Amino acid sequence: MRCAFPKSFEVSETPRPPSGSNFCCLTVGSTISKRVANLQFEFEAMRSSIAEAILQGTHKLRKAGVPEARREAGSLLAHVIDRDRSFIISHAEDQITSEEMARFADLVDGRAKGKPLQHLTGHQEFFGLDFEVNQDVLIPRPETELLVETALKLLPNSGAANSICDVGTGSGCVAVTLLHERTNACGVALDISPAAIEVAKRNAARHGAFDRLEFLVSDCFAEVDREQAFDMIVSNPPYVSLHDLEGLQKEVRDYEPHLALEAGADGLAIIRRLLVDAGTYLKPGGHFLFEIGFDQRAAVEGLIAPMVSSGSWELLDIYPDLQGIPRTVSLEKLT
Repeated sequence: MRCAFPKSFEVSETPRPPSGSNFCCLTVGSTISKRVANLQFEFEAMRSSIAEAILQGTHKLRKAGVPEARREAGSLLAHVIDRDRSFIISHAEDQITSEEMARFADLVDGRAKGKPLQHLTGHQEFFGLDFEVNQDVLIPRPETELLVETALKLLPNSGAANSICDVGTGSGCVAVTLLHERTNACGVALDISPAAIEVAKRNAARHGAFDRLEFLVSDCFAEVDREQAFDMIVSNPPYVSLHDLEGLQKEVRDYEPHLALEAGADGLAIIRRLLVDAGTYLKPGGHFLFEIGFDQRAAVEGLIAPMVSSGSWELLDIYPDLQGIPRTVSLEKLT
């Protein structure tokens, strides 16, 4: 951005001191230093356009190695001025205040240090809905939408109410979305973290599902009445191995709750527990759907095989995500 020097920067003629004195150098040097400092202050305090702010933010994020730096800078500025990204694009020359610029700079600094964009804005879109997120919950991922899509195909949109149990609900994105899409459904959302349950409650209220969801702080099914049976159990459980945890992106490893990520030496500790217990809480003909890691298909099939051989379960499919990675397991309880 170009800016004109203020008139105060013009150096006026100073009376010549006696010959041999260094007074002139000190006076002019001091005057210039003060006026340069004033100029810098005036420049930083100036209003900036949306386009200029995004350019500055993009530059800093690129230097920090943040992927899609321009898109993320735009998202941060949109959050600061409480507008959507289409407004940012169509009003590039609009001015923002110095206060907004300062807040934007703080957010860009946080993102450059590795803090997730979603933690800075407090929001993440999932299945077309806006969800509150913070450091207490896993940020909803696009691949988990496949879990929701698979569940919706198995849940009728009319008739008797369907009961759903979401194990490890986190932000509530799966349970809330299912109840948002199936207004005849009700359910229970479980999480071992009381803080996560509070986030899920707020998201349920935001999307009109609060009155149809019961929330329990529970380690898997520990706090669920053993007499209760559901039409469907869904889960996006922790499935990262201890070995793989250190290799995760900084944004995930350093900022997202390890309780929602790590599941023992092979990443299957929670999935094993769910496979053992899910049948107790499902009606015959009910479905158990859960997400798995990118390299876990063979191991999970090995865990399921005895259950299928016994005739108690049928493996309907293991569906790939958009990248072709086996992601969502779909089981039906037969007896």
